[in-house]
Amino acid sequence: MTPAFPPIVRPDLRFLLAHPAHFIALGAGSGLSRKAPGTVGTLWGWAAFLLLQTLWQPTDIQWAATLGLMVLGGWWAAEVTALHMGIADPGHIVIDEIVAIWLVLWLAMPMGFWGQAAAFALFRFFDAAKPQPVRWADRLFKGFGARGAWGIMFDDLVAAFCTLLVIAVWRF
Repeated sequence: MTPAFPPIVRPDLRFLLAHPAHFIALGAGSGLSRKAPGTVGTLWGWAAFLLLQTLWQPTDIQWAATLGLMVLGGWWAAEVTALHMGIADPGHIVIDEIVAIWLVLWLAMPMGFWGQAAAFALFRFFDAAKPQPVRWADRLFKGFGARGAWGIMFDDLVAAFCTLLVIAVWRF
């Protein structure tokens, strides 16, 4: 399945609100940033994680269930939004960064601000620079449809794993 219309290179507020999948995939608007939408989406994810942690105080089982649902919902939202944008892996889709930073923070907590900032920086490094195995994961699933949308999510999950590995080695 490929789009039959010109690509939307810069989504706007109208596009964000046109479909629930757009709102999810574009990180409640954080992906609309003209500069570094992945970084802005990750910052939004960090802030949202801390807010949820404070207001909801979920258990580990609730976090695991939430992240599982976010992976599935993000996969769907990425598929729909990429198709509607007409771009197989648009940088404005940031649900993948949000899910990944939540995974990192959930598994690495407790840690103070500087530990969280280091986790943020490590994740952004792995996500943006794409060293192996993140590069492998980024190239594994391409295109439109469910396979391409899984690729959008998968490389960030691998970047999260790499971040957690570095944090584990650093701690022990």
